[in-house]
Amino acid sequence: MEKFTMAQFKLYSQGDILSLINQRVGETKLGERVQTVAQLAELEFSTAKFVLLGIPEDIGVRANYGLGGAHTAWQPALKALLNLQQNAYLNGADILVLGEFEIAENHSSDVDALRGSVSEIDALVFPIIQAIVAAGKTPMVIGGGHNNCYPIIKGVSLALQTPVDVLNIDAHADLRNPNEGRHSGNGFSTAIQNGFLDQYRILGLQKNYITEAQQQFISQTKAIKAFYFDDLLAYQQDLQVSAEMLLNGTKQPLGLEIDLDSIGGVLASAGTPSGFSVNQIRQLLLQLRKNFAYLHISEGVYQLSDGRKDETIGKTIAYLVSDFVKSN
Repeated sequence: MEKFTMAQFKLYSQGDILSLINQRVGETKLGERVQTVAQLAELEFSTAKFVLLGIPEDIGVRANYGLGGAHTAWQPALKALLNLQQNAYLNGADILVLGEFEIAENHSSDVDALRGSVSEIDALVFPIIQAIVAAGKTPMVIGGGHNNCYPIIKGVSLALQTPVDVLNIDAHADLRNPNEGRHSGNGFSTAIQNGFLDQYRILGLQKNYITEAQQQFISQTKAIKAFYFDDLLAYQQDLQVSAEMLLNGTKQPLGLEIDLDSIGGVLASAGTPSGFSVNQIRQLLLQLRKNFAYLHISEGVYQLSDGRKDETIGKTIAYLVSDFVKSN
């Protein structure tokens, strides 16, 4: 396993967790029961199945000519999740809150410089994911740009010594040329090129936002299949049935990616007024039960660089994370 600098990753203590909880007499919040570790080597001794961590950065989005702001979703999402009720339906002891990557902001407007920084983030992220999976745990990652799908897939693949299959709920394919420099639009093509991603499935791809080159690549590559949102809408197709059909031919390990730009009305790096509803995605999470190897929720934004805010983004992500835990 390649070395990484722990100074670039902040491990959360119980004190860090408790500072985010609104405690109330007679109630127990999820955050009062979650686990933490003092060092990565302790992961394998934890009884928690799920490991939560954040990648608060927007460099990959800006390197893809997008609006900044994806670094702002992690903290409100974490606080919303920790303040859910501990009860018979959701047990905080099943979750270990590991911490967050501390990524220095790159304020450059130079795309080449930003893409160089994304490659550095790749190198920082994948060893942590590899360590989590090697300890027998399921990473739950809150981003951050969708560029981080690549180091997550790489980390899982290296830990399990096999390529990963992925279901990506997304309005975009993120299959741009991997040789143009790393950014949020080529994470999956980079993973395919480097042999870490095998079967790739895209649910909710928007016809208005697929390039001719990507459409041709998908049609010519047997390992890639997509269901377009436009077709699901036109033919009123059941989402779970469609997802099950799309997953035919996939195997374990199977990762789950949710790009929040696939959900209508949610503030995201490339937000949309037309997409799935939050309840549709929640229902899908609760129904699929595929024992996913990881969860990655990307592109969510509390505040965009142009000033727009989404005060409910934390709760939206907390719903998705808690549904994933319940169904897995």
